[in-house]
Amino acid sequence: MKPLWGIDLGGTKIEGVVLNPTPGIPRVLSRLRIPTEADRGYEHIIGQIGKLIGLLSAETGLRPDRIGIGTPGALDTHTRTLKNSNATSLNGQPFGQDLERALGLPFVIANDANCFALAEARMGAVAEAAPEAPVVFGVIMGSGVGGGVVVDGQVLNGRHAIAGEWGHNFLDESGGPCYCGKVGCVETVLSGPSLQRYYQSVSGQFRKLPEIVERHRQQNDPHATATVQRLTHFFGLGLSVVVNLLDPDAIVLGGGVGNVDLLYTEGVAELRKFVFNSRLDTLVLRPKLGDSAGVFGAALLVR
Repeated sequence: MKPLWGIDLGGTKIEGVVLNPTPGIPRVLSRLRIPTEADRGYEHIIGQIGKLIGLLSAETGLRPDRIGIGTPGALDTHTRTLKNSNATSLNGQPFGQDLERALGLPFVIANDANCFALAEARMGAVAEAAPEAPVVFGVIMGSGVGGGVVVDGQVLNGRHAIAGEWGHNFLDESGGPCYCGKVGCVETVLSGPSLQRYYQSVSGQFRKLPEIVERHRQQNDPHATATVQRLTHFFGLGLSVVVNLLDPDAIVLGGGVGNVDLLYTEGVAELRKFVFNSRLDTLVLRPKLGDSAGVFGAALLVR
């Protein structure tokens, strides 16, 4: 089998990998990062992707036939332009077409959360714990909240290219306005910045989420405890909608908020309360691939 090429496009860095698709877990032949330099504009970002491909080729002595790329945002299935990207210069642009025209290569594009889910399903946590699991939901909870769906080893994009975007389901009005124009989205309640804002609103002080969690663990800050209880309660309530609709075999948690240990105990207990079943058999797993998941998942898009 031919090597797999993947690109993970982020707001500050672009990462590329070439994988040897050996049986089981693919082997890394080359993995490199360069800055995105998004402030220099859309055409420059495309140029940086081309530069990275050239560096990977020089290091491996190989040339790609096609490349998988994970992007912030998604490629609209109707207009074929990028949308919902926090790298705003990409929004409204025919990104796939422009990449292929500029670099002379075919690209397979998926949302970065889908790439995370795909990598953990086929190379990471799910591959280790439940390799035969047909339906996997990958959760991103960090500065924002998103998700991706993998069915039978393939990314599910959906009619509007928004499959898995549970972060913009309604959760609770207390979250307030969301950048998407709605009020009370999951993201306004469960993202790291949202939890920090809640703590500040009840305590009058700003603290980072890891410190809030530690203060709760030490049982010396009732405001920290209220914030962590808010997290575990709404995590269970918000994710129960996904379980009730999709009924995945496994859920993998990613992003900075996904590092909170209590999500795997008290958060899962809250999830169990809200699902439409007498028990919860869904596996809720910690990720195994760390910051490798995005670029590995991008490479797996072309497998």
